Amino acid sequence: MASRSPDSGSITHVLPTYTIGPVPNRWLMLSDEPEGEPMPEPMTKPNQKPSADAAATGTSILIVDDNPQNVELLEAYLEELGAEVRTAGDGIEALAAVEERQPDVILLDVMMPRMSGYQACVKLKGNPATKDIPIIMVTALNEIADTERAVESGANDFLTKPVNKLELVTRVKAMLQLRVLSRQVDRTMEQIRKLRGAGDEP
Repeated sequence: MASRSPDSGSITHVLPTYTIGPVPNRWLMLSDEPEGEPMPEPMTKPNQKPSADAAATGTSILIVDDNPQNVELLEAYLEELGAEVRTAGDGIEALAAVEERQPDVILLDVMMPRMSGYQACVKLKGNPATKDIPIIMVTALNEIADTERAVESGANDFLTKPVNKLELVTRVKAMLQLRVLSRQVDRTMEQIRKLRGAGDEP
């Protein structure tokens, strides 16, 4: 834009003025300079095994089955619990294993040579020293009469083959937790009895 000065007669050029508003945020986002430290990449280990369950640590499971393939499959399913797994080939071996060292849970097959799972369960539940051990019957029999017989023999739970891994692990984990809590209550009651006995002494 041009204007003429009245005194000198010269022409003066006047530049137009512009008002610059705030810079849009989208322009700032296009900046090459990062605003802060970059986020670290998550560390993943695809082949990492699941950690052992804290509630099952220090517990033991007895698998009783005459089929080695069934035993191997159950062992693989229960590995993630972190509990010790022992095995027995029939009811007689199961009774001997329990007498040697009591497990916290017994997975007991039904159809086995020499002594069936029903017979072994009746003997274990009829013994005051072993009656509180949780027993889960695992069998291919799926008739209602078979389930009723398992309950009558004293079994705490019943699973039908082929066994679902999630169902097996969930039920065994629940039984182990109950077993651990039961032992803790027994120890607490024993300590209370000792304290009461010490207080009664002259």
